[in-house]
Amino acid sequence: MEKVEFKNIRSKNLVGNFYMANNDSGIIMLHGFTGDKSEHGRFDRIAKALHEIGYNVLAFDFSGCGESDDDTLTLEKQINDYYSALRWFKAKGISRIGVFGLSLGGLVALRGYTPEILTLVLTAPVTDKVRYNWEESYTQKQLMELNEKGYITIKKQQGTRETILVDKQMLKDRESVNQRMLCKHIQSPVLIIHGDKDDKVPYGDSKQALSLLPNGSKLETIHGAGHDFARKHLESVIILTKNWFSQHL
Repeated sequence: MEKVEFKNIRSKNLVGNFYMANNDSGIIMLHGFTGDKSEHGRFDRIAKALHEIGYNVLAFDFSGCGESDDDTLTLEKQINDYYSALRWFKAKGISRIGVFGLSLGGLVALRGYTPEILTLVLTAPVTDKVRYNWEESYTQKQLMELNEKGYITIKKQQGTRETILVDKQMLKDRESVNQRMLCKHIQSPVLIIHGDKDDKVPYGDSKQALSLLPNGSKLETIHGAGHDFARKHLESVIILTKNWFSQHL
């Protein structure tokens, strides 16, 4: 594994872990909301498993996350960061490309989809809108900050970054997802992996999304798994992911 850096269109430095293989097939990994390229070690394990079966793999931090440059988080910025990673990937001669997205990273993968992406694997993906009760989700101090500065500061307990700034636009974006519009323009087969005990992104959203995705797409249910796929469920995710990419990429 090699640590790499590249710029986004806002000249922010993005930091990634690159697992190089001597071929033109590769997978870009998109982390979840306020997460990072490691995702508590889960992305590291998945990336290594995919590399072991012959793929180039890039897992990177969105701007404002992990080791990448400071920024406020919005969906549009993350989509643009994804496109920057895609350009970097293609400059390496990697032309057969798949995407792995977790949670909000799944929304980024779908919103940012282009037909050059041959297939997608999405774990517990955001595919539909949610209505926030902001008073329950955030403290009064955070809500004052949101009104005064236009963003909320989230303190991180683990990882390389101590604080993350979530732009008010990100919250609006999350509340305004149109599932039909999001899924109907996808032309490549999609594997959705979702736990039926997810208390953050409804499992039912993925069942409905499957009906809107192209033929050949599939939903795999991990029984008993929550949103973060505990260690005991991660091996199942890895096996399903490896098998899917082996068949479709």
